[in-house]
Amino acid sequence: MEQCKIANMYSLEESLAGVYLEKLTYPWEALPLIKEWILEIGASLDTSVYEEVREHVWIAKSAKVYETATILAPAIIGEATEVRPGAFIRGNAIVGNNCVVGNSTELKNVILFNNVQVPHYNYVGDSVLGFKSHMGAGSITSNVKSDKTLVVVKDGKEQIETGLKKFGAMLSDHVEVGCNSVLNPGTVIGKNTNIYPLSPVRGVIPADSIFKKQDDIVRKH
Repeated sequence: MEQCKIANMYSLEESLAGVYLEKLTYPWEALPLIKEWILEIGASLDTSVYEEVREHVWIAKSAKVYETATILAPAIIGEATEVRPGAFIRGNAIVGNNCVVGNSTELKNVILFNNVQVPHYNYVGDSVLGFKSHMGAGSITSNVKSDKTLVVVKDGKEQIETGLKKFGAMLSDHVEVGCNSVLNPGTVIGKNTNIYPLSPVRGVIPADSIFKKQDDIVRKH
């Protein structure tokens, strides 16, 4: 499970949450802590860069947030980020710099590193998306198992019990998720990996690979 460790997945300098994440081993350990982190980070933000537009909602002055977007507390929206019409940020969201949160995209209990794009009809819940990761139109993170049991991260015969009922997906830096894919609960995707469109994805997907289907994952050349 070395690939699943934070140190092997993320450029921590590319998120306000980096200094908190570096104290953990696996990224899903952050999910119960995101609200607490936002309140701590928000209180220390540079007021020349960020404005607390209402209680516990901090938005960078250089961000563009359309009037019909909804942002619930607590949340931080980074510099030069665009939150498009109809976006719904349900709280407990740290959205980095230069991100795109698109029309009808819904976020909940997430960390989006800098330069993340979730631009078209995405649902991202209880997830961490690494630097320059991108989710194609209609792709979503499924964050609760159909039988409502606790999520287990599985990599072949190895597995880690997370103790979490809600756990979407952990995307490393530079991950590309194809349109209309579903990332099942407990999905972990390694760096520089591409997911084919229309893919149902589960378990640990290796870094530097192309996911065509669950039994057809090839290494990038």
